[in-house]
This record gives sequence, structure tokens and C-alpha cells, in this order.
Amino acid sequence: MTMEENSPLTRREFLLKSSAGVAATGLMPFAVKATANPHRLRLAIVGTGSRGSTNWGRDLTANCGDVVEIVGLCDINGKRAVAARKLIGTQAPTFTDFDLMIATTKPDAVVVTTVDAIHSRYIVRALELGCKVITEKPLGTDEEQCLAILEAEKRLDKKIVVAFNARHFREVKKIKELLLESAIGDVISVNYHEYLDTDHGASYFRRWHRLKKNSGTLLVTKSCHHFDQVNWWLESTPVNVAASGELRIYGKNNSFRSAYCRACPFKQTCRFYWDITRHPTEMKLYAECESEDGYLRDGCVWREDVDIYDTTSVSVEYENKARLTYTTDAYLPYEGQAISINGSKGRIDFNSFSGGGFNSQELRLTRSFGKSELITDLPEQRNGGHGGADPSLQDMLFREPDGPDPLRLRAGARAGALASFVGIAAYKSIERHGQVVKISDLARI
Repeated sequence: MTMEENSPLTRREFLLKSSAGVAATGLMPFAVKATANPHRLRLAIVGTGSRGSTNWGRDLTANCGDVVEIVGLCDINGKRAVAARKLIGTQAPTFTDFDLMIATTKPDAVVVTTVDAIHSRYIVRALELGCKVITEKPLGTDEEQCLAILEAEKRLDKKIVVAFNARHFREVKKIKELLLESAIGDVISVNYHEYLDTDHGASYFRRWHRLKKNSGTLLVTKSCHHFDQVNWWLESTPVNVAASGELRIYGKNNSFRSAYCRACPFKQTCRFYWDITRHPTEMKLYAECESEDGYLRDGCVWREDVDIYDTTSVSVEYENKARLTYTTDAYLPYEGQAISINGSKGRIDFNSFSGGGFNSQELRLTRSFGKSELITDLPEQRNGGHGGADPSLQDMLFREPDGPDPLRLRAGARAGALASFVGIAAYKSIERHGQVVKISDLARI
């Protein structure tokens, strides 16, 4: 879901209008197995941008259409909601008023895939209207949003699912299995380096994410995935966060700029020129809907209003005394991750890189005073979004909602809040010139 970026009141006014008008985590299931109940789960989607339309729309229908029925689509951009309906291939009605969608379609559950900064408002409102909620990450972009969700969940006695699909990568699941087996003993430290290339990394600076008020910076909108992975691997609570960050490449760091790529006079010389006309889905969802809200999907990465960081370093101390060192660079020649988990009895290394003319992926276990071995007995490789992580998450939510969960893959509001809190504490630390920020000063959960 998008917005007219320079008119934040447009969204707030809409929200005010709308508001007026299981296993280890204890999460309530969102469906029952098809063999036990012939009726499909009635699902409504708020936010029909690319994630809502593809993963939670088209792909979910293809993967779980026998147990899930999409009954409503809502976006403040009415044209985009209609475009999403065509992309998904559904006859579900479209709405620009959230309350009206809920009253009309009576869904069992709502998927929230809006701009990050308004996740909390739709989550809370959906709970108040009696719906179960699945939300995309992050749970919120500041502590007030996260606390409002936690309060509503408690007040209304309902459970929220946070769609941390990054728990579902097969190598990530294997790491969790090794840690549960104490393959490296007690974890002492984690080194996590995230590499975003000049395609994926740059895309955040073209889109609404480039503004902190929308995304909470990459430390929240993107890195909360990784903070959640580490929280989940360690099964411990983050305590203290210190960070540094800069905007070194994008934004004002260029001698020329334009409003967006299609109208740019420098398209022949700009290395970051992106031709949206070569991407039919983005054209349908965004370019052909600009008249409604003015949102430019192919915005210039050099716009002077960019106020998020493209280079960050974060240090996190955990309750169990483990430490995380985390870095992100969003302008590299290749994409990937380098993760090392250091324990009292050994080390796990996961390296995954692609682009720049090479591809490499390796998961390795090295035992202290022992041998080093490649880990090849990985879970089944799934087809589908994010290397099969998306359909794995969908199957857990809709096909086996009350099934066994030995790896504790299910994530609720508390897990979502803690992942967000690390990112929030990190950007607060940057703003305070590296001062340590205590998670307990943000919230006690």
C-alpha cells in the first residue's frame, strides 16, 4: 500500500475516517485442514502494493486456494486495489475504506501489508473489529506503535501472527536445528553481515522506504528480519543496543537528480537509472495508478529528502550475555549474507552471495578441536517466493496451523516487537551519536 509521500495527512485522515466509521507461542490457528472443514478461510488484504498483491494475493491463491479465499482488497489508492484484483485473478470487491471492507466482507482474518508506519493502526483496528490478524514485518516503526499493538492484543484477548518468512529459509532452519542440538555449545557471539546490491539495495531509496517517517530506516523495515532471526536462534531477549549509521551513497551524495527515472534528463548517464516500463507488474500497480496519490515507484535515488542510512553497524547485548555484531551496506556489487555463530564448542558459518559474476552458498559446521564439515542434509528446497520461504510460511499458517512446530517457527506480537525494538533502538542510538539504548527504556515486555 502506498501514499502521496509529501502529504502524510492524506493517510491520517483516511485512517481516522476508517477508525470512526499455537504450539510453543500459543498462536491461534488461522484455518483448519481442508480434510476437516470444507469451508475456506475468508481472508481480506489491506495494502495492495507488490507484496500484498503477489505473495499474499496471487501466490497464496496458487498455493493455498483450496483452503483460503480472498474476500476483500483495500487500499487508499482505489486504482491500485482494482489493479491488484486483476493481478490476483479474484472477483473480490475492492475498497478504500477499511471499516467498510470488514463490515461488507466479514473476513475471518486480515493480512496487513501497508506502508510500515501504519501497520499498527490497521492491526489494532482489525482486532477491534473482531478479526484475526497476520501482519507483514515490521510490527511497527517506533515503540509507541508496537506498544499499542501489544496492549490491544492483551485487551481484546486475541493473538497476532507476524509473517517472518526469513525464519523459513532452509539454511536458516538448519541453523536453528543445530543450535537446538547444542552442536556448538553455548552461543557467545553472532557476526551478521548483510550485503545489498545496486539493484535491491538501491530500490529502497527509490520507494517510500527512503523516508524514515514511513519505514523507520532500513534498520527497521529490512533488518528486523535479521534481528528476529538472531533473537529466535538465541532464544534470548535483546537488552542493550549501540549503533552507527550514515548516508554515504544515495540522496544528496550526487551532483544531479530528478524526481523520477521516466522523466530524468540524465537517464543515459546515471548508473542507477531504472526503467519501470520493463516491469509490467510495477507498471500496473504503480505507474498506472499515480493519478490517485502521486506515488512514484521509480523515484530518483538522489532525491534530497532521503533521510535513511545506507551504511550501518549495530552492536546488541542479550540477556544471556551473547552479543550480536550486525552490519548492512546497501550499494554493493553483489547481494548476500555472511553469518558466523560462535559457540563454546564450535562455530557455524553461513555464506550466501550472488551477482557480480559469481554465486556461492555454503553452510559449514566446525567443531572446536575437531573437523570442519559442510552441512548438506538441508530441508527440502521449495519453489516459490524468497527461495521457497514464502510457501513454507503459508503452509504453516493455513495448511497445518495447529501442527507440530519443533523449530518454533511461529512468531507472535512479542517476537515482532522485539525485532522492531532492536531496529528502533539502533536508529535512536545513531541519532544520539552512538549512545547505548536500553530496550527496557523503550518498553518492558
